[in-house]
Amino acid sequence: MKTVFVDVFFDIDTQLDFLYPAGALYVPGAERIVPAIARLNRYAAQHGIPVISTADAHFEDDVEFRTWPRHCVAGTIGQHKAESTLLEKRVVIPNRACDLAGAFGGAQQIIVEKQTVDAFAAPNLGRIVERLQADRYVVYGVVTEICVLYAARGLLKTGKPVTVVTDAIEGLKTEDSERALEEIRAAGGTLVTVGQVV
Repeated sequence: MKTVFVDVFFDIDTQLDFLYPAGALYVPGAERIVPAIARLNRYAAQHGIPVISTADAHFEDDVEFRTWPRHCVAGTIGQHKAESTLLEKRVVIPNRACDLAGAFGGAQQIIVEKQTVDAFAAPNLGRIVERLQADRYVVYGVVTEICVLYAARGLLKTGKPVTVVTDAIEGLKTEDSERALEEIRAAGGTLVTVGQVV
């Protein structure tokens, strides 16, 4: 069964290993965007807007660790989402094929586990997006030029408008982040601030 929503918010990888200096793969300055992400997620909950939160959930010897330092290993503290970004009614969808029937059950936040930078490589995200049938996607989180960009690319393929919240994202390199945002704009995406969303 499909449920049509005007907006669906995408909270990308707001996990302790990325957001804070003690994290295994800290994105410098990312802690500054946590209040903005929390505000967006709370706004969504108050207005009946689903929040899809992607979350790395790596194995101890994940192939991604050949490229990136070890981070967000499933079950570790660093893999947890920042507490202020969590909503009360949430469900975790594992990174394996599973039955989604009844998985939503009034959840405000759907946490989709993944093991690669491209959230759409996770077996369930495409099915969830199809089921929610949003008219627009609002994207924020980390890292601008990697996981945020991959999420935006995947969402743009749906043919629906994609909006990136520029003061609720953080990148590793300024020039790479700027290129990512330009790619999103060139593909039809728009850039806004938190104030323009809430």
